[in-house]
Amino acid sequence: METQTQTQSNAAMKRALLLLNILLLSIGTCGGPLVMRLYFLRGGKRVWLSSWLQTAAWPVIIIPIAIAYLHRRRSSTAQPSSSPTKFFLMKPPLFIASAVIGILTGFNDYLYAYGLARLPVSTSSLIIASQLGFTAGFAFLLAKQKFTSFSVNAVFLLTIGAAVLALHTNNDRPNGESNKEYVLGFLMTLAAAALYGFILPLVELTYKKGKQELSYALVMEYQMVMCLFATLFCTVGMLVNNDFKVIGREAREFELGEGRYYVLAVGSALILQCFFLGAVGVIFCASSLLSGIIIAVLLPVTEVLAVIFYDEKFQAEKGVSLVLSLWGFISYFYGEIKQNKKKKKKNETNYRDRNASS
Repeated sequence: METQTQTQSNAAMKRALLLLNILLLSIGTCGGPLVMRLYFLRGGKRVWLSSWLQTAAWPVIIIPIAIAYLHRRRSSTAQPSSSPTKFFLMKPPLFIASAVIGILTGFNDYLYAYGLARLPVSTSSLIIASQLGFTAGFAFLLAKQKFTSFSVNAVFLLTIGAAVLALHTNNDRPNGESNKEYVLGFLMTLAAAALYGFILPLVELTYKKGKQELSYALVMEYQMVMCLFATLFCTVGMLVNNDFKVIGREAREFELGEGRYYVLAVGSALILQCFFLGAVGVIFCASSLLSGIIIAVLLPVTEVLAVIFYDEKFQAEKGVSLVLSLWGFISYFYGEIKQNKKKKKKNETNYRDRNASS
C-alpha cells in the first residue's frame, strides 16, 4: 500500500509540474512574438540582437537549479551514508547533446527573428503553426511516438485551423515592404517552424538516450546549457554584424524612448526564457507531441492579442481557427485522460494480483 501511495504522490507531482510548464510555455508562446514584433515596429532593426535576446536570460535558470541543489543537500544530510551532493547533475553525454541542440536552437532563433522582422504577428504565427506537422512526423521517426485516434484528430484539427488562417494572409503585408522581402520572411519563418519541429522530438530522444535518470532539476540544467550555446551562437552573429556597437545609438533613436528600449529587451529575454523552459519541461512531463500541440493551440490566442495590441484585422477565419484549435486541444486531453484511466486500472489490477499471490 505504501508503494501505491508513493506512486500516486509522484503522479500528482508530475501533473503539477506539467501544469506549471504549460503555463510557462503559454506565457512564452503568446507574449514572445508580441514583444519581439514591438521591437521591429518601433524602430529596431537588428535581427541578430533579436535572436540573441530569445535565449539571453539563461542565467536566471541558475536560481531554481540552486534551490533544487539545496533541497538535495538537506535530504542527503539526513542520510550520513549517502554520497556528496553535486551542484550539477548533468553527465557528459547529455551535456554534449544539449550543447548541439543549443546551437541548432540559436540558428532557429535567427530564422524566426528574421521572419518576424518582415511579417505581422498574425502571419508569422500562422506559419509557425505548421510546426505541429513537422513535430508529429519527427516525433514518430525519432522518439517512436505512439499515436492514438485522439492525438491524430488533434493534429488534423490544429493543422486545418492553421490552413483556415491562410485564406487572408495577403491582406496582412506591411506597407512599404517589397515582395522579395515578404517572400524571404515567409520562407525563413517556415524554415524556423520545420527546424523547431525537429528540435522538440530531438530533445525527447536525448532524454531517452542520455544514459541518466531524468529529474526536473536535470531538465533545468539541460535547458540552461541549451540556451547558453544558443546565446553563444547568436553572440558570434552579433559580433560579425557589429550589433553590440550600435545598441546605444538604436536605443536613443527608439520611438518609445531609450529607457523603454532596455525594458523591452529585458522583458523579451525573460518572456522567451519561459517559452524554452516550458517547452523542454512539457517534453519531460509528457511528450514532444504535446509540446507542439500546446504551441499550436495558442496560435489563435496570439492572433487575438495581435488584434488588440497592434490593430491587426480579425477576420471570421480567425474565429473559425480558434474553435478548431480548442476542439483539437480538448480532443487530445480527452484521449490522454482515457489512456491514464486504463493505465491506472491496469496498475491496480496488477497490484491486487501481486498481493493475492504473496
